[in-house]
Amino acid sequence: MCRSSKIHNGAISVVPVLVFVICLIQSCSNSKPVTEGKVENRNTTPSLVAHDISTVISDSGITRYRITSPEMLIFDKAERSNWLFPKGLHFERFDETYKADAQIDCKWAIYYDIEKLWILKDSVRCTNISGETFSTDVLNWDENQQKIYSDAPISITKKTMIINGIGFESNQMLTKYRINKVTGVLPIDSAEETDSINNQQ
Repeated sequence: MCRSSKIHNGAISVVPVLVFVICLIQSCSNSKPVTEGKVENRNTTPSLVAHDISTVISDSGITRYRITSPEMLIFDKAERSNWLFPKGLHFERFDETYKADAQIDCKWAIYYDIEKLWILKDSVRCTNISGETFSTDVLNWDENQQKIYSDAPISITKKTMIINGIGFESNQMLTKYRINKVTGVLPIDSAEETDSINNQQ
């Protein structure tokens, strides 16, 4: 299991650092390469399997990032080369006091390494450095275009309101974004009041 890897760099955005980390974990000692021989279907037979991935990244001697995943499968011989995370990903960014100030969670993910395209699915939840939370079932990240986007319903929870919509596009830090179609805006106080009423019923 890879436990620690370090890089010394300047500002690193929340999502792009995932790519560098994945490159590091390919040499994990507990990886299980597929036995050599004829492969009937390279699209469904991984060339590398790694379990219990945990990698820490430091910036200027301070721990800044951590990525964990129960399992990773690499299909680099497939028609569409990809790295699959069938059990999801968890990514954290830390401040100077080692407190997580940004994170990404999902239950399923795939990375098309040649295309530099990430697709996250199933209970995708992202929290940016401002504490805003993005919840959706599908999230795409295009490294080449340096943007994160989705056509699926999305809910953004801010300090004072919850914004619901369909489809959105954002920069890689999730700090500048727009919702394609807003379907509702709910003040936080109203949301708390509704929950209180429901709990009393």
